Amino acid sequence: MGEKIPGEKALLSMMFAAAGAPINFNDLGLDPIAFEWGFVVIRWYSLAYIVGIFTGYWLVKRMLRRPGAPMSEAHVDDLLFWAMLGIILGGRLGYVLFYNLQQYIADPLSIFKLWDGGMSFHGGVIGVTLACLYIARKNKLSFLRVCDYVVCVYPFGHFLGRLANFINGELWGRATDVSWGMIFPASQTMIARHPSQLYQAALEGALLLAIMTYAFWRTDARYYPGRLVGIFAIGMGVARFVCEFFREPDSQLLTLQLDTGLSMGQWLTIPMILLGIWLMWTSGGRRQRVEPFAGTSSVA
Repeated sequence: MGEKIPGEKALLSMMFAAAGAPINFNDLGLDPIAFEWGFVVIRWYSLAYIVGIFTGYWLVKRMLRRPGAPMSEAHVDDLLFWAMLGIILGGRLGYVLFYNLQQYIADPLSIFKLWDGGMSFHGGVIGVTLACLYIARKNKLSFLRVCDYVVCVYPFGHFLGRLANFINGELWGRATDVSWGMIFPASQTMIARHPSQLYQAALEGALLLAIMTYAFWRTDARYYPGRLVGIFAIGMGVARFVCEFFREPDSQLLTLQLDTGLSMGQWLTIPMILLGIWLMWTSGGRRQRVEPFAGTSSVA
């Protein structure tokens, strides 16, 4: 009794073999297109940008209700437009300059082919920073304090963007033999790879969002201009540096990694981490009486 017949043994062997086999991305049934109606095609990647930007806009407005807000809701309305431009133009130009300059020099018109992909996180951050600088100078606001509020919501959009990358089956990771490795047919190989898009969504998105939310709502960090920016820069920089060990480097930048041991993404995070450390270190000296945006009494 209880002895397994040969057929059962064969079935169990097949099941265990299947359980240990890499996941084929196509078997997940994910479609990059959210919906289409006639000639109108809406992709998840586009929705990620739209939802991320407008959710961030809503969250910042909620944050302004806390005492000592550095700007008014009218300023946030103005900032929304410039931040959108900063994300799109900065992200695209950052990719052109940091990741594939030679190709775009050879074919300048391809810079405008956004539908072919190619956005840089670091370029997007620079674009949003310039948007904050413009709004701060235009309205005589504290630049660092405006940035302190914006960085608290940035990880949410980043989280959605990396999930969209995964749905698109792009930006796959390096070859691996871990049990959750995936075969991405777009890589034109049958090699199992790290789903590094999900790693980034978790570390650079969800985890960093939790850290920034706690720092804003549960500490007095917002009263130290630049401290929240410093937390963000260190957190994002470290998370990105770690995730890069699992990402497949861009083919045109493979030589850089072989020569230096670090990818372009890792080299770009180093100044971000150093800036974050400096902002955190010096934030105590910027501690000030924080005035409410309207009225005359100090709040902290």
